[in-house]
Amino acid sequence: MQFIDYAKIFAASGNGGKGCVSFRREKYVPRGGPDGGDGGKGGDIIIKASIQINTLLDFKYKREYHAKNGQNGMGKKMHGENSDDLVIPVPAGTVIKNADSDEVIADLIEDGAYFIAAKGGRGGLGNAHFATPTRQVPMYAQPGEKGEEKWLILELKLLADVGLIGFPNAGKSTLISVISSARPKIADYPFTTLIPNLGVVKLKEHRSCVVADIPGLIEGAHRGAGLGARFLRHIERTRIFLHLVDVSDMADEDPVAQYLKIRKELGIYSHDLLLKPETVVATKIDSITDKTRLDMLEKYCKTNAIDFIKISSVTGKGIRTLLNYLSKALERK
Repeated sequence: MQFIDYAKIFAASGNGGKGCVSFRREKYVPRGGPDGGDGGKGGDIIIKASIQINTLLDFKYKREYHAKNGQNGMGKKMHGENSDDLVIPVPAGTVIKNADSDEVIADLIEDGAYFIAAKGGRGGLGNAHFATPTRQVPMYAQPGEKGEEKWLILELKLLADVGLIGFPNAGKSTLISVISSARPKIADYPFTTLIPNLGVVKLKEHRSCVVADIPGLIEGAHRGAGLGARFLRHIERTRIFLHLVDVSDMADEDPVAQYLKIRKELGIYSHDLLLKPETVVATKIDSITDKTRLDMLEKYCKTNAIDFIKISSVTGKGIRTLLNYLSKALERK
């Protein structure tokens, strides 16, 4: 299924029904009065979070949503029916913004959370409400109120306990395939991961956590370079970062420089990301003949009091250590 994490939609709630102008006319009732009923309320547009949905794909094909109008009032003081609300399901983790101001107006994190995006108009009062001793034959009833209309932006931010970050080909997809049942596409070229992948990882004592494999970041990601700008939003909700750094002989750059470039991109996007708990994970240690890069990264982490773990997803070395670490770290956070 295609992964869509951004959508712009038009939401229009229903108009209120018109109040009725009517008079009671019965053969044996000599002094019938006004008996026009009220109009019904227009339907609301409600956006509701559901854990059964994991993409905004539906909004690629349908962008306009209209609730029905309330029914008009009738004679004999019969009120028009209220219209049903139109409920639009979205994935849990969806942020709703006003498209005109870019202001966040709702953040639907939990399953079942909802937001009334556009309120339906109230029904108009029938002429039965306007009779007075001096105006016994009111020829007036209220029109129904107009419903609200607005353009909205929907942004999906994945909900995960652990976010895997790092340069393309740092080994994120391979790691998540080893520690969970997720099966991302894996190949030896940049941007193999084109969408975030979620995997459920079993920890000790019957506990589990959700790990998100975020597409690789590169320098300039916050400006739209590579795939980073689109997916940086998905790491905002994660509780812990696993920052993967390739220390194999095939890696081109100084591992500390790689680490610092990604940290710079996170800080430019949002300073709050720099405050999240982070562990540096040296990957591909099975492909090392010269330990210089590994030692360089480990020394930097120790000097700066950064948690450091070294692993090989291919051989499994260090994987159990990593899972034990995550289990304890998530208990603390």
